Amino acid sequence: MLFGFFGRVSSAPHMRDALDASSQRVKAIAQRVSGATLQDRSGFALPDGTTTAGDAVNLEAEMTSLADEQLRYEATAKLLEKTYAKLRLSIRDR
Repeated sequence: MLFGFFGRVSSAPHMRDALDASSQRVKAIAQRVSGATLQDRSGFALPDGTTTAGDAVNLEAEMTSLADEQLRYEATAKLLEKTYAKLRLSIRDR
């Protein structure tokens, strides 16, 4: 009945896809951070200063990326919420 309706009248599907992509980016960042802090498979242990060249991860940059992605996710979620509210209102008024 309403198949494809939201994609034609709003940007809701694009925002929903953006939320999915954002959550995947957050998982990738979290994986890199957890891998960088993993010492002898003991989880989030404090690094003892011994790292190899392949394991070098800039934790400050990764945490900044994580915070930036969180802001993008929250903004997109808020926009999607408003879009759905407008669609709900327009359908209800008909």
